[in-house]
Amino acid sequence: MCHPGFRKAIGEGYHICCYDCIPCSEGEFTNVSAIFSVLVTTLIIAIFISFRDTPIVKANNRNLSFVLLVSLKLSFLCVFLFIGRPLDITCMIRHISFGTTFSVALSCVLAKTIMVCIAFKATKPGSTWRNWVGLKMSNAVVLVGSCGQVLISVIWLLLSPPFQELDMHAVTGKIIVQCNEGSLLAFFCMLGYMGLLAAVSFVLAFMVRTLPDNFNEAKYITFSMLVFCSVWVCAIPAYLSSKGKNMVAVEIFATLASSLGIATCIYLPKCFIILFRAELNTKRHLLHKNFS
Repeated sequence: MCHPGFRKAIGEGYHICCYDCIPCSEGEFTNVSAIFSVLVTTLIIAIFISFRDTPIVKANNRNLSFVLLVSLKLSFLCVFLFIGRPLDITCMIRHISFGTTFSVALSCVLAKTIMVCIAFKATKPGSTWRNWVGLKMSNAVVLVGSCGQVLISVIWLLLSPPFQELDMHAVTGKIIVQCNEGSLLAFFCMLGYMGLLAAVSFVLAFMVRTLPDNFNEAKYITFSMLVFCSVWVCAIPAYLSSKGKNMVAVEIFATLASSLGIATCIYLPKCFIILFRAELNTKRHLLHKNFS
């Protein structure tokens, strides 16, 4: 076996079991990117845990924030399932785990957006929206949103699961080991469901982006969903026109870019205030902004 960052090279005239380990071509070995993204997410989680009782963390539903951060971290870790020789089991796991973790993350974003809308309406005197404010509502949105993707994944695995495929026709003289989605319909249903969650979150967040400053998370959600949708709109045509390692590279890039986009757009402004503008992280400041 060759170490990470190297590949097997069989010398001309030698038996197939005899090989040298040579460095991978530039751009073929990209584990560093995924590790960096995991470390960034871990750092954000550590900051939010350390400052969990501060107003800025409480004001933006800290339970949803933690679930969203954990799901983003898992989506970064899913990238490692795309690296290396594909097997039947890894082909099944990587698509299902990728779709499920992303759907949990997007369901959290949708729940955050809905809670922003409800919280603003609940501040009006005599509003019946106050009955909808609380953990039960946000938990229900995350649960329903996630279960939809789980149902798609279960049907996909039962009817036509992904499997390892040897493509001997794409490149003359080479055998490309790749994952066959099994059912393209199921694969696009998975992507379409994620797109639906992202689109609904984007529309709702865009509509309430001008709410008072203590509900300003809607602006960050709008940008994060814009980044997410832009990445995948560009990635899907590239994925369909690629083969082998190029197809995997597109999936890895789209996963890393969209996950990192959500993490930075939603959490980077909060981390900046927590670490460098502590005077803004007070209940008095939030209330002053709300009623000014």
